[in-house]
Amino acid sequence: MTYDIDICGMTHTLPLCRLNDELYIGAFVIFGQVELTIHCASELLKRMPACDYLLAPEAKSIPLVYEMSRQSGIPYLLARKKAKAYMQNVFEVRVQSITTAGEQTLVIDAADAEAMRNKRVVILDDVISTGESLRATEALAQKAGANIVGRLAILAEGGAADRDDIIYLRRLPLFRPDGTPIE
Repeated sequence: MTYDIDICGMTHTLPLCRLNDELYIGAFVIFGQVELTIHCASELLKRMPACDYLLAPEAKSIPLVYEMSRQSGIPYLLARKKAKAYMQNVFEVRVQSITTAGEQTLVIDAADAEAMRNKRVVILDDVISTGESLRATEALAQKAGANIVGRLAILAEGGAADRDDIIYLRRLPLFRPDGTPIE
């Protein structure tokens, strides 16, 4: 089963993936979708508040944050899933994402924390659903002393679309087992 979604004039087909017996989600994967990434980055930049840094969780939002940085000249930082050998004085937050089995961590190091201290930061993700990755990324930015001025996503899924603190391009419905959207 698939679902066609129009994102600001560009249609994209999403495979529907089973979460449980009653619920399916549209799998939005931007990897390899160069034209879609460029298009969505441009559309999000039109809606984005002024900022000094973009901050995104690893990994699916990496092409988007890179392209937004390239188009705008605003530098970006990543909340990594694991501390790397080159990272010093790591800040860590635990997160439970709807699309990842088990608990995971997000980390930034002291250098990235210092870069965003007292700076205007926009948090960016490809899809916001439960908001857990957003919450964890925001907690890292707050630990670093950043001033969070915006939360952006290409798609807001389920209840995330009802939040007034997220700027997004399109609502993504949840789906019944027969593929019909739950509106």
